[in-house]
Amino acid sequence: MLVKLLRNGIGGLWQLGDLITRPTKMRRSIEAQAQVDAACSELALYQLPRCPFCIKVRRNMHKLNLPIALRNVTPGSPYRDELQAEGGRVKSPCLRIEENGASRWMYESNDIIAYLEQRFANIK
Repeated sequence: MLVKLLRNGIGGLWQLGDLITRPTKMRRSIEAQAQVDAACSELALYQLPRCPFCIKVRRNMHKLNLPIALRNVTPGSPYRDELQAEGGRVKSPCLRIEENGASRWMYESNDIIAYLEQRFANIK
């Protein structure tokens, strides 16, 4: 109980810090942003709102101006069950990537950020 309170309290501070210090969004041409938006429709981030690693990924998404669907995996959430059943484990953050009719699940925050940077940073 105490650990949960501490984790939520610290996570709340992380969230607040993220809101206060959020980087500026990348600016793209209308056509380039439309291309990015279409590509992002094939992505979903399974995350917890107060998880520091999830916050790190969401900051990068904000900086790259990526409208990726966020799926909260708190206990009792249908997305948590989906993550377990299809991804193989409940761990956040996790990026679901739909490619060629198949799903790929990426679990590490640094790997997710590197993937997003490689795929979207040069589209202007």
